[in-house]
Amino acid sequence: MRILVTGGAGFIGSTLVYQLVVLDGEVLVIDDLSTGDFANVDPRAEFRKIDVTSPEFIEAAKKFNPDVIVHLAAQASVAESTKNPDETFRVNVGGTRNVIEAAKATDCQRVVFASTAAVYGDPERLPLQEGDPKKPINPYGQSKLDAEKLIDDELRPAGIDFAILRFANVYGPRQGLQGEGGVISAFAQALAQGDTPFIEGDGKQTRDFIYVSDIVFGLISVIGGDIDFAGDPQTQEDPGRYNLGTGTSTSIAEVGASFRMAAQFFGKYGKAPAREGDIKESVLDFTRARQTFEFLPDVDFNTGVESTYNWFKARYESEHPEAVHDDEFLI
Repeated sequence: MRILVTGGAGFIGSTLVYQLVVLDGEVLVIDDLSTGDFANVDPRAEFRKIDVTSPEFIEAAKKFNPDVIVHLAAQASVAESTKNPDETFRVNVGGTRNVIEAAKATDCQRVVFASTAAVYGDPERLPLQEGDPKKPINPYGQSKLDAEKLIDDELRPAGIDFAILRFANVYGPRQGLQGEGGVISAFAQALAQGDTPFIEGDGKQTRDFIYVSDIVFGLISVIGGDIDFAGDPQTQEDPGRYNLGTGTSTSIAEVGASFRMAAQFFGKYGKAPAREGDIKESVLDFTRARQTFEFLPDVDFNTGVESTYNWFKARYESEHPEAVHDDEFLI
């Protein structure tokens, strides 16, 4: 199978690409490296440094002629979207428009799109289901919702299958400090280098944190699945959309408690104002994904936090061999 992955040098994308090449997929990674890292890209995959919003992207897609396009490239920072909404829409909606054009211009059979729980906004009920009201409270969430509609409006009439995956807050090794699961990487990086993490707001805000390997499992299930993921508008509300989360609500204060165990840190956390545009509570119901393609996350939160912290610590120590870590967290 020939798979084109946009954003394949990023945190989620590079983890997915590694698994795809292990499974003998022929993979083309498209990434402009604005947030991704070329060092993350598996050498067995083909790589092109291209902006997904450019005409060059469509030409590269035509040449590769993928069976499936996985569209992960995005401006994924909520904070950045509030500062620069025009750029967020240019990347997230304009890039999706180019992916659609590439799919139509090739033999692509399916587009897999990474959307977000942010499309729901402040929930009227929890856990969130795919058919619940969509009221984004920040430009990032709105841009993803607009991109979802574009995919449905354009690909369904063209007869190209699609799966829109609404990710909960993804975290794990290789993660940057931006994005929806960035609080985990911020904690991990600060503790790994001996700094004090900050809790933004009152710490009571909750999220559905999902480990990256569980997200990759969901992506692979959809990439290779032999069912019609786009669904039927006559029989399903919001067809083609699938929540990928754990169904478990975790507060930021609980994140801090988990890192105390992982890093053996017993000092006081710093305090910072709540971020503009942040949702207070979010947790996803993944029943539709479980029933459709047997999605079932299985990485325990504390296990995932420990794995993430250990990765950040190992990276810091490799870059700073003179650093002393083992005893600096002890009382």
